Amino acid sequence: MTFKDEQGIYTNFKEKMTYGDYLDLDSILNSQNRLSDHHDEMLFIIIHQVSELWMKLTLHELRAAIEAIQEESYQPAFKMLARVSNIQNQIIQAWDVLATMTPSEYLGFRDQLGQASGFQSYQYRMVEFALGYKTDHVLKIYEKDPELKAELKEAYEAPGLYDVAIQALANEGFAIDEDVLNRDLTKTYEANKSVEEAWIQVYRHTDRYWDLYQLAEKLVDIEDWMQQWRFRHMKTVERIIGHKQGTGGSSGVGYLKKVLDHYFFPELWGIRTKL
Repeated sequence: MTFKDEQGIYTNFKEKMTYGDYLDLDSILNSQNRLSDHHDEMLFIIIHQVSELWMKLTLHELRAAIEAIQEESYQPAFKMLARVSNIQNQIIQAWDVLATMTPSEYLGFRDQLGQASGFQSYQYRMVEFALGYKTDHVLKIYEKDPELKAELKEAYEAPGLYDVAIQALANEGFAIDEDVLNRDLTKTYEANKSVEEAWIQVYRHTDRYWDLYQLAEKLVDIEDWMQQWRFRHMKTVERIIGHKQGTGGSSGVGYLKKVLDHYFFPELWGIRTKL
């Protein structure tokens, strides 16, 4: 890679590159554009920006893991999924930092946010899509941004992590219902008896199905962390704004409590009672 110096001479970028150049720190560190003079708005912006960066890496790892599982390359997939779990832990800790902000402090700049809301995070929605939770109303939010909508639509229609895990069960010889294997991928997955029975056999014969057993536990790890993230999100919002409507017209705590009851990989939790 080359770049032009102050004299207009092209030189080797690698030889001149600094830490700040490589990380594009000028761009990153100058992206905290406060709309008020309130001290705590900086905290609010940075927490959400950091979370978006972690979600970008989460999507990077999930997409690669999905592809690896499709190719039956399980060990690299396990490494990627383990990394996702550790990323999730980092995002959870971010809520603890945000929770140091009191309701009075938030009210000092909340009106400046206008219709901006965390519910509009398209990366978070793509994480949900990758985990199998599909909601078409998300696509409508970005009607005015054709490029972003196309990216979301591609993620919405793509097989999720659990879809390829179920296909891996079928590839191993388990009798998975055809309507599951050929299901509409734009619909949120619902529990199926044949999938449940397959996972039961995997857990009862771990020595025979060791890769599938490890895959199942990696999925449980991710769902466990995801639920903890959702819970910390809900409690942080409740702590700061109570049950008021969120910015952008979202229902706030009410919605966050509702999604706590959703399971991405329902059979993997249900079989624990039956084993």
